[in-house]
Amino acid sequence: MALKDDFKEFIRVNPTFASYVNSGEMTWQKFYEMYDLYGPDNEVWNKYKSVKTERETTKINDLLKNIDMDSIKEHISSAQKALDLVQELTSKGAPAASTVVDSPRPLNKFFED
Repeated sequence: MALKDDFKEFIRVNPTFASYVNSGEMTWQKFYEMYDLYGPDNEVWNKYKSVKTERETTKINDLLKNIDMDSIKEHISSAQKALDLVQELTSKGAPAASTVVDSPRPLNKFFED
């Protein structure tokens, strides 16, 4: 039972292994068998630790290449215009409410006090 818990900890520390399972390249059973045979410190794990990092870097670079900066600028500009409009509307309404002067109510005497 301790080997199973050790394997779970090993996987928790190395979350890149999950992407191999999700892509279908490996299974948790295969990883467990490798862990049982080689242990956590063997060189066999280097393949799964470093190659995946390179793949993730490549995916990030591809994602960044596909970003349309003009579109982002347009979205930021339209958001800024909307915020300016809201600020203008709220700032115009505030002074109008503060210009009303509260006049004291007249004191009426009843019963001739």
